[in-house]
Amino acid sequence: MQKKVFQLLVDNTSGVLSRIAGLFSRRGYNIDSITAGVTADPRYTRITIVTDGDDEILEQIEKQLEKLVDVRDIRVLEPENSVYRELCMIKIEADAKARQGIISLAEVFRASIVDVAPDAVIAEITGNQSKINAFIDLLSDFRILEIARTGIAGLQRGTEGVIWLDP
Repeated sequence: MQKKVFQLLVDNTSGVLSRIAGLFSRRGYNIDSITAGVTADPRYTRITIVTDGDDEILEQIEKQLEKLVDVRDIRVLEPENSVYRELCMIKIEADAKARQGIISLAEVFRASIVDVAPDAVIAEITGNQSKINAFIDLLSDFRILEIARTGIAGLQRGTEGVIWLDP
């Protein structure tokens, strides 16, 4: 099993995300993460999907996605030619004594403390998945109450892969 990151450029129409998720569901494929957002051109949405499977399954996923009417472009974002980022918010139990240790750890990872309550703090970290996982691992000395992760957003490096769609 290997992971693959697909980036789709799709028409910005209602139901497009549902149709893509339905394709995965009907065929029993798993989505590890999915992010979507409008592009610089409001007619299009960029969707990043992380999925896993063997070569045959991943090839089949790509072929099935290409068949969808709303899909204008699909590409695989290879790690060596792309930049991936994820946002993660972590709520950590913290009394006054523990708070400074969490803040110090956050500074090392360039995370931000975005909320402080009498009994908890919320840290926000952006980066690649290994950075976020390392931060979470080091927080194991504290009690993590909740985690919210956005999933990967990614772009191919340079201008070579830029798609220009005519109106």
